[in-house]
Amino acid sequence: MAFTFENPNIFANYPLDRASHLRTDAIGLDRMAGDANAFVIPFWKLKPLALRGPHGKEAGFLAPGLAEAQQTPGSPRIFLGLDKKQRPYFAIDISAAGDPENKGPLAGMGAFEDLRVLAMQIPADDVAILGTARSLLDWHENHMFCAKCGQGTAALDGGFRRVCGDCNTEHFPRVNPVSIMLATSGDKCLVGRGKQFPPGMFSALAGFIEPGETIEEAVARELYEEAGVKVKSVTYYSCQPWPWPSQLMMGCFAEAESEDIKVDENELAEARWVDRATMKAVIAGKGPEGFWIPPKLAIAHMLIKAWTEQG
Repeated sequence: MAFTFENPNIFANYPLDRASHLRTDAIGLDRMAGDANAFVIPFWKLKPLALRGPHGKEAGFLAPGLAEAQQTPGSPRIFLGLDKKQRPYFAIDISAAGDPENKGPLAGMGAFEDLRVLAMQIPADDVAILGTARSLLDWHENHMFCAKCGQGTAALDGGFRRVCGDCNTEHFPRVNPVSIMLATSGDKCLVGRGKQFPPGMFSALAGFIEPGETIEEAVARELYEEAGVKVKSVTYYSCQPWPWPSQLMMGCFAEAESEDIKVDENELAEARWVDRATMKAVIAGKGPEGFWIPPKLAIAHMLIKAWTEQG
């Protein structure tokens, strides 16, 4: 069944029943993939198909048989699950097709678009499905060979497992946990600019959670390493699946001991404390010139927004 909980973040709230008990039935999956009621979403170079619908863009869920001929040789077919009407959903990679938007069976139907852009234009349920599909297709693209012996691997279990044909080592999709945190001090919050950020963009600080580390420990460590800020408490907010390539962003608030900052210049270009009123104005699009935060696509935006609303 599908498990849906209250989560404010885009890419969360997966609407399908993942039906993992069906993944090992290869014959059954083949039968479902050919069912007239099935849906297939093709990706080209990790970009999903977007169709031109009567009310704007739509996720490119197609009937079986339209895109499969252009599928990359040896690439997996991802079984994404069943909807409430028990209709199966699949994702395939057609990156081998030279120009599918203009040649072949999909010509003129739509465009293959960056999911970051498309996610702001289509329903949230579809975004969650496409995010999962993108993460899995990216994993397959980068795990075609065994990490243990170097030989080729084959996709099984509806795209949720790969097995080495030489040493039989099993490989499973991985999710990388990331702590992302908004440090607070009274009526101020701490934001920083990564060196790779576009000009003027500030965000919550973040970093990968290391082996043997808790979420709270990672929050405290990253804030101290990147900005020299020590914290006295950490509160979990929410998490977000982030399909670039396959991360789980663990959003937290952290109460700082002081507002002293010592920026690690290898990590950040700048860090600053910003008061609540200014952040409310930024979210409303009326903030200081040359200062902006990530769009609501990112959990960083939702962290900052939730904090501004607390007061």
